[in-house]
Amino acid sequence: MYEANFETFHIRKWFAFQEEVLANETGQLADGEPVRKYVVAAAIHNPFAGEFQDDLSAIIDASPALGREFGRRINQLAGDHVIESYGKAILVGANGEYEHGNAFLTNPAANPVRDAIGGGKSWVPSTGKIGGPGMTLDVPLAHKDALYVRSHYDTISVSFDDAPRPNELLVIWAFATRGRLHARLGGLVASDVKGLDGLT
Repeated sequence: MYEANFETFHIRKWFAFQEEVLANETGQLADGEPVRKYVVAAAIHNPFAGEFQDDLSAIIDASPALGREFGRRINQLAGDHVIESYGKAILVGANGEYEHGNAFLTNPAANPVRDAIGGGKSWVPSTGKIGGPGMTLDVPLAHKDALYVRSHYDTISVSFDDAPRPNELLVIWAFATRGRLHARLGGLVASDVKGLDGLT
């Protein structure tokens, strides 16, 4: 039996890391501030590992507290840097279902994260898969207030040395402080998103 140590969840381990991009792939120095990307993840015991459970509300109903903790941790990690884009993902251990992981990514969990970073009008892009320790997962990023800001379509690749174990899953949130360096594909720009509905 896995004893709960965070609300109703058993969290074995928290992960946090960041990267700072100073130049693009051809060596062009940043056009303004560097791109700062952050990842916060938790290795959580999957309460439904090895079984089919029709009702996943036990995860969904308890997930807002987890969202608040992710929000607290990203603010601690980013400090004074303002978050402009976000994304989320799950990596489910071999004894779990992909659906178990998705239960951790619904709006009840996401809304406290939005609140923590000053709001977000756009849906949070997400991905996930079933896998094990050392697997690479590409977490998508998009502008938090307007999904179609092309400059902010981005990815951060993550890998965790000892998670998820077969009866665990990883809940992963990623954030960035700006769009890609030297983005030049036209379309809606970040400075124009104020007052938009989140999808424009």
